[in-house]
Amino acid sequence: MIQAILSYEFLQNAFAAGLIIGVIAPLLGVFIVVRRLSLIADALSHVTLAGIAGSLYLSQSVASLALLNPLFLGIAASVAGSVLIERLRSLYKHYEELAIPIILSAGIGFGAIFISLAQGFSNDLFGYLFGSVSAVSREDLLIVAGIAIVVLAFIYFFFKELFVLSFDDEYARASGLPAKWIHFMFMIVTALVIAGSMRIVGILLVSSLMTIPVATAMRVTKSFKQTIVLSIVFGEVSVITGLVTAFYFDLAPGGTIVVTSIFLLLLVISYKKIMVSLKKGAIA
Repeated sequence: MIQAILSYEFLQNAFAAGLIIGVIAPLLGVFIVVRRLSLIADALSHVTLAGIAGSLYLSQSVASLALLNPLFLGIAASVAGSVLIERLRSLYKHYEELAIPIILSAGIGFGAIFISLAQGFSNDLFGYLFGSVSAVSREDLLIVAGIAIVVLAFIYFFFKELFVLSFDDEYARASGLPAKWIHFMFMIVTALVIAGSMRIVGILLVSSLMTIPVATAMRVTKSFKQTIVLSIVFGEVSVITGLVTAFYFDLAPGGTIVVTSIFLLLLVISYKKIMVSLKKGAIA
C-alpha cells in the first residue's frame, strides 16, 4: 500500500485530502452536534449536490466551461445555502427549524433537475455522491488544504465565543458577544467543509463524518476538549481504514469510511456496556 501511494499521484492526493478532512470535519462536527445543528450538514450537502449537478450540466452545454472544476460551483452553492438558511431562520424566529427542510428540499429539487438535464448519472456524479479515490486531483487537494486553513484559523480565533454559544446562547447574547455574526461565519465555514469533503466522503455521506466520530467520542470523554481530540482520532481512523479498504476492494470510499465509523461507534458502545456490567458485578 505504501509503495502504491509513493508511485501514484492520485493516491497521494486522496490520502492527503483524507487526512485533512479527518481533522476538520470532526473538529467542526463537535460544535455542530453540541449546538444540535446536525441536520444543517445534511441540508447543505444536498445544496452542494445541486451545485455539482449544475456544474456538470454546464460543462456539457457550454464548451468554454468544459474544464470547469465542479468543486467551485459546489462550494458556491453550499455557501449560498448557508446564507439562505440564516436568512430564513431570521424570518421564522419562532420556527427556526423550518429553514433546514426548506433548503434541503430546494437542494434535492434543483439537484434532480440538473441531473436530468445532464442526462442522468455519470461516473463523475457517482464519485461526487459517494466519494472516489481516483478522482481527487492536485487542484482538489489544494482547495481542501485552503479550506482547512480557514477552518483552523476560525476555530483558533473564535474558540471561546463558539464554546459559549454552543452551551448557552442566551448568555452569549446577553454578555455582548456578536452571536449573530459568529453564527453566520460558522455556517459559512461549515458549508466550506462540506463542499471540500465531498471528493473523498461523498456528498450524501459527508454529514456522517461530521457527526458519527463525535457521537463515538462523547461516549468515553468527560470534557469538551477531550471530545474534540477523540473525535479527530476516530475521524482519522475511519478515513484511513476506509480509504485502504476502498483501494483494495475497489469500493466507494465514502461508504467504507462511514461503515468504519459506525463500527467504531458500536465497538465503543459495547465496551461501555461491558465496563458498566463489570462494575455492577464487582459491587454486587
